[in-house]
Amino acid sequence: MAVLKVTFTKTNRDKLAQVLWVLNWVSVVTGVTLFSLGLFLKVEIVKRRELMSKEIVSVPNMLICVGMTACAINFLGGKICYDCVDTTKFLRWKLLMLPYIICTFFFTFCILVGALMCYSMRNDLEESLFLGLRDAIRYYKDTDMPGRCYIKRTMDMLQMQFQCCGNGGYRDWFHIQWISNRYLDMTDSEVVERLRSNVEGKYLIDGVPFSCCGLHSPRPCIQHQITNNSAHYTYDYQKEELNLNRRGCRQALLEHYTQIMQSIGLIVLIIWLFEVSVLTGVRYLQTAMENVLRLGDPDSESDGWLLENSIADTARYNFNIIKNLGKCYQVDDDPNIDVPNTSQQAQENVPVKQIPVAR
Repeated sequence: MAVLKVTFTKTNRDKLAQVLWVLNWVSVVTGVTLFSLGLFLKVEIVKRRELMSKEIVSVPNMLICVGMTACAINFLGGKICYDCVDTTKFLRWKLLMLPYIICTFFFTFCILVGALMCYSMRNDLEESLFLGLRDAIRYYKDTDMPGRCYIKRTMDMLQMQFQCCGNGGYRDWFHIQWISNRYLDMTDSEVVERLRSNVEGKYLIDGVPFSCCGLHSPRPCIQHQITNNSAHYTYDYQKEELNLNRRGCRQALLEHYTQIMQSIGLIVLIIWLFEVSVLTGVRYLQTAMENVLRLGDPDSESDGWLLENSIADTARYNFNIIKNLGKCYQVDDDPNIDVPNTSQQAQENVPVKQIPVAR
């Protein structure tokens, strides 16, 4: 029994073909949208590649490929649906319709996978940002080393733009030396003592770069001796709201990219639903036109369906096809397999001579 069978008149088939022709051209626009979203996301990731341990480009690359494929597939689908108004023109596409529907089905599945990947990218992105920002803070002072001379500028711009500080918070700067030795006064006893007191010989202070200062703080920025209450007037670092950016840059960037990914994922999911509806209409048009050819009357009514048989029968039929794919090279069906060999049979009919035994 056919699944979701619908009867179409000649007028209904023509209207369905015309509507699908328009929808396929709309799908071409959605393909361009997918391509643009993937390109935008890739640019956003590449823009801050210095702050990531690895570039997470699998999702944008997939969106770009799916978008380009959508333009090609839907352009072909529009041509097919346009020709389906005429029965004679449909004959050109009759053998191509089923492979086209199968390819479009897998294509829509790829769109769904792309939407799900947009929501599952957060963990990989968080790990990449954690390692990348950790190294960026570590190399902040290396302004005179090739390959690292722009890290300080990148980190400062990031902290000012997103109003963040450090990797997980402002205290991350307390555990690394972010001031280069070339800017330390080695004749100052306090500096020398601080270098000697550290096992690794690093100059560690309870201070942060200027870019960690809050833009909306009413008082001058306190970026040095943050944990020393006596160094500042009416100041208690444990109770008073610091005039530093409290949020870590990893969290700020993660929220920024998550918002982008969720928006893109929602758009891709809507495009997937649209493509599924177009694919359903094309399937109805294909089966209805094939039934018209069987009837031989272009003006007669015809039935269209999604599946010619029930879901269980269709699954069983396809499973048997897959199961029998490897049997085409076996010799179990050889008609001569049970026929005895003539030479072997002749040897079996030869009487065996008995050797006389000496007495």
